[in-house]
Amino acid sequence: MPAAVVRRTDTGFTVTVDIPYKSSMLDAEEAIQQALNEAGVAATEEVLKRFDADGQPIRLGATKLTSMGRVRKEYQTPYGVAAVDRHVYQSSQGGKTYCPLDQDARIVVSSTPRFAKMVAHKYAEFGAARVAEDLAGNHGRKVAKAFVQDVADAVAAVALAKEEAWEYELPAFDEPVATITVGLDGTCMLICETGWREAMVGTLGFYTKGGARLHTVYTAATPEYGKLTFFQRFDREVDRVKAAHPEALYVGLDDGAKENWVYLEGETSVQVVDCYHATQYLWKAAEPLFAKDGAGLRPWVDDWCHRLKHETGAAAALIVDLEARGAALGKRRLPAEVDAALTYFRNQVKGDRMNYPELVEKHIPIGSGVTEAACKVLVKQRLCRSGMRWKERGAAAVLSVRCLTYTPERWEQFWARIDRAGFPVAA
Repeated sequence: MPAAVVRRTDTGFTVTVDIPYKSSMLDAEEAIQQALNEAGVAATEEVLKRFDADGQPIRLGATKLTSMGRVRKEYQTPYGVAAVDRHVYQSSQGGKTYCPLDQDARIVVSSTPRFAKMVAHKYAEFGAARVAEDLAGNHGRKVAKAFVQDVADAVAAVALAKEEAWEYELPAFDEPVATITVGLDGTCMLICETGWREAMVGTLGFYTKGGARLHTVYTAATPEYGKLTFFQRFDREVDRVKAAHPEALYVGLDDGAKENWVYLEGETSVQVVDCYHATQYLWKAAEPLFAKDGAGLRPWVDDWCHRLKHETGAAAALIVDLEARGAALGKRRLPAEVDAALTYFRNQVKGDRMNYPELVEKHIPIGSGVTEAACKVLVKQRLCRSGMRWKERGAAAVLSVRCLTYTPERWEQFWARIDRAGFPVAA
C-alpha cells in the first residue's frame, strides 16, 4: 500500500506507510528509506496544496489577474517528485502567467525550499555530477545534473543580488571580543577566457582577550582587474563589524604583499606581517650562510625564531646579524636568498610590523593562517580540482555560496530571509 494521508485535523494530518521486512539489515534500511521518502512526498503534496490560491481574481500592483484553472506541476522535494494541481493566473491581455503557490511556498526553480537548500549546499562542495550521485546514493533521490546546476545558480544569483541589502547578524558571543583581525590574500584559479588569474579572499577573525578565536567571517571574489568587486564586498563586511564592535582592537595581518598594506593601514590600527612567512625568509637565508656548517643551521634558525617572538628589538638585531654573516662570506655580492631576506626584514621593521613580543604577550594573533586556510578552503578545494576551468559567472556563483556556508550561522540566516521575503528569482 503506498503512503497516503489518512486523517486531517485543523492543526495537522496523519500519513500511513507500509514497510516490508527484509532478510538483511542493509536491505531493511534501504526499504525504510524508500518508504519514508514515499511518506515525505505524500506529506509535501498535502502541505503544498495549502499554499494554493482559491481561484478568485487577484491583483499584482495595478494589474488584475484571473485564474486559468488548476494546472498540474511536478515539484522536486527532498523525498521525491510531488505532483500538485494549482491555480495559474494571467491578465486579460495575456502575457506572463503567475502562480501564487510558487511564490508563497518559496519555490526555487521547480524545487521546494528545503531541497534547494540541500542542493545548493552540496553544490558548494562538489560538482553537479557528484551532487546528483550523492543524492541518489545517500538520499534515494535521482535528479538530473542540469537540475542541480539550475537550482544552485538560482540560489547563488540571490546571494549575489542581495549581498548589499541583506545584513547578516553576528553571533552572540559568550566572551567579549577584544581583537578583530583583518586579513586578505590572493590565490590563482583557471578562468576559461583569460587563463590563470588571482581570486581574492578576505577574513575577519574575532578573538577573546586570551587569544581564543570565537568566529570568522569569510569573503571572496573571482579574478578581476583592479579587484574593485572584492574590495567593495570586503569594505561592507568591515564596516558592519566595526559598527557592531567599535571597542575592539583591529589588527591587519598579511604575508607581506606590498599592495595589501595600503588597504590594511586604512582599516586597522596595528599591522602585523605573518610570522610564518618571516621565518621562511630566515630559513632560505640560512642555507647559503651555513653552507659549510650544516650542523649550525637549525640551531641558528630556531634561536632567531624564538627571539623574534619573545625578545623586544629582535627583528632589528636579526638584520644586523644577517648583514654581518653575509659580509663574512667574503663575496662581492650577497647570496640572493640573504639579500631577499634583508630587504624583506628591513621593509617590515620600517613599517613596524614585526613587534611580535608585545603582541604575543597580549595574546594578539601574529599569523595569517586563517586567511591562508581560507584561500585553500574557499577557492582551491572547490575551484582548482583536476581539469577544472571556470567561466567568471560560474565561479562567482560557487564562491558566493561557499562564503555563506563557511561563515557560521550565515547559511541559516540567508534561508530565513528567503522564508520571510520570498525567493526573488522565482518571483
